[in-house]
Amino acid sequence: MRVPAATYRLQFNPAFGFRAARKIVPYLKRLGVSDVYASPIFRARKGSLHGYDVVDSNQLNHELGTTRDFELLAGEAEKNGLDGFRTLFLIIWHSTAKTRC
Repeated sequence: MRVPAATYRLQFNPAFGFRAARKIVPYLKRLGVSDVYASPIFRARKGSLHGYDVVDSNQLNHELGTTRDFELLAGEAEKNGLDGFRTLFLIIWHSTAKTRC
């Protein structure tokens, strides 16, 4: 079993999406971060600042970026030795909204 050396949590929101996260990956590597995890990336209520109010878990939240933006972020993280982007955990009881947006 591999134990992370240091973790970092990304808080995605409309002002900090996949492109912004991609820009800080080299900095995280310099800090010694080995693994990253993040707030939910699925379609949430419009303007959500936390992403836990998911309304469609089959779509990425377009306010965070495109599928290509996410793929580039995951590739950059992988290139820099940061694990965590290829495995996503959806915890239903923490990630739902009562109404659709």
